[in-house]
Amino acid sequence: MLTVGSIHEGFVLDHIKAGKAMEVYRYLHLDKNEATVAIIKNAQSNKMGRKDIIKVECPIDNFNLDILGFIDKNITINVIKDDVIVEKRSSVTPKIIKNVIKCKNPRCITSIEDQLDHVFFLSDPEKGIYRCTYCEQAFKGLN
Repeated sequence: MLTVGSIHEGFVLDHIKAGKAMEVYRYLHLDKNEATVAIIKNAQSNKMGRKDIIKVECPIDNFNLDILGFIDKNITINVIKDDVIVEKRSSVTPKIIKNVIKCKNPRCITSIEDQLDHVFFLSDPEKGIYRCTYCEQAFKGLN
């Protein structure tokens, strides 16, 4: 039996689709933060069969968790303070994402102007399609 210690202050990302934990890790830039992180891959789940879980010991304010809905809209966020879950949140698909993905259109202004932000808007919520704000190049979501 695997045992991972409790968190005094931080958050737990639960119900991550099996195999996506490292993707979440990269998008949240957890490698660039000094937080203590535990990644549990392929944990058994009655609801999902298998799932990944990420536990982060660090104030939640240090992270922009809006991106989680772009990665996997089923991720739940459990906020922990003083060793107790004080809040449960569901991830929401963001309407706009900034500097998360890059436009693949070689004619897009973002390909020429290095300092320009890569901004995408949600054009089709059903299919998870985002479009570049500048050239409207489509990017299908990661879901």
